[in-house]
Amino acid sequence: MTRGGRITIALALALAGPPASAQKAALKTAEWRPAWTASAAPARFDGTPDAPLGYLDQTVRQDIRMGVAAKAVRLRISNEVGQAPLALDFLTAAGPDGRVLPVTFSGARDIVVPAGVALVSDPLPITLKRSDFLTVSLHAPGPTRGVVRRTAVRLGAGNAAVSSDARLERRQSFVSAVYALTERPPAVVVALGDSITEGATSTLGAEADWPSVLGRRLEAACPGAFVVVNAGISGNQVVRDGRSPNVRARLDRDVLSLPGVTHVILIEGINDIRHDGDPANVGRTPEEVIAAYRQVIGRLHLRGIKVIGGTLTAFADSERFDERSESARQTVNAFIRDSGEFDAVVDFDKATRDPARPEALLKAFGRADRLHPNDQGYEAMAKAIDLSVFGARCAK
Repeated sequence: MTRGGRITIALALALAGPPASAQKAALKTAEWRPAWTASAAPARFDGTPDAPLGYLDQTVRQDIRMGVAAKAVRLRISNEVGQAPLALDFLTAAGPDGRVLPVTFSGARDIVVPAGVALVSDPLPITLKRSDFLTVSLHAPGPTRGVVRRTAVRLGAGNAAVSSDARLERRQSFVSAVYALTERPPAVVVALGDSITEGATSTLGAEADWPSVLGRRLEAACPGAFVVVNAGISGNQVVRDGRSPNVRARLDRDVLSLPGVTHVILIEGINDIRHDGDPANVGRTPEEVIAAYRQVIGRLHLRGIKVIGGTLTAFADSERFDERSESARQTVNAFIRDSGEFDAVVDFDKATRDPARPEALLKAFGRADRLHPNDQGYEAMAKAIDLSVFGARCAK
């Protein structure tokens, strides 16, 4: 297809294979599920004043790994926490066959997304298997900044196709979800947390963050039964807003709006209990964090969603570690382990700490900042999750 070409969904379905009547009958039994997510997050204003990490007349390419097999897909473009209208043009998507399709929104190719709004695209007739890549490209005339959490992207100058050989960068972008129309709708597991869940310190492009590793474990044990989506945001907090709205404020957008959610794994609170860089400005108390947990648990339980509590990992020797924050971490972790208020517990702390010095990460599992895990640490976190907590659909 040429870059200026258009194709309607009805025509694409008619040309794709079986008669349209048979396809319509099959699609009636299919359901939409999130195949990938990236939570909305305010622009970080990374870079320097002379070289800010925004976009100006650039094409952004994302190769998104599908967590669900799809008969069709839809994209979600977020400007929910943006500060100004978001203008994007020439959005396209392609599957493994390389066929490039225009992405439209209520029929429109060029969009301006008001601040506070997200738009969902029209369905795209792209067939994908689980683990296939969906290549999404969009042109940002700019100047503008990304308004979802950091993901792996490739950039090109102007409105032009971006090569798969272009350098991979960790940048904020604009696609907040890919939805898959699937005949075998899986249970949806949401990983809800901060930078440790986002995978901010995992190897770029390696899909080594713990939600990705967990997704592969579940797929190996129960093919097609589960999808794990990542709702981590660097700097996020439970009690108060930081770089992004606190977890209670974003629960509707990042969890409850998703179709098919059955489980949430919550690991968040380190950014609450630490001081803000000035030891005189102490963090939140463990009682405040626990009260926020109870709110999250209660709201999710109202929707029949099971909540798995993840203990807070150790961070001795990191720049904002002190005795007070360590005491708070121990109190919070005792609540997670022993209160019985979570439906299940994952002891991420035990899986990653140094047995000889339990207030610190095992050196083999941590980055130099002594706060964030490395790829091996993320793998240990994912392997600490007993797959039986997800119910009878996965007995291993």
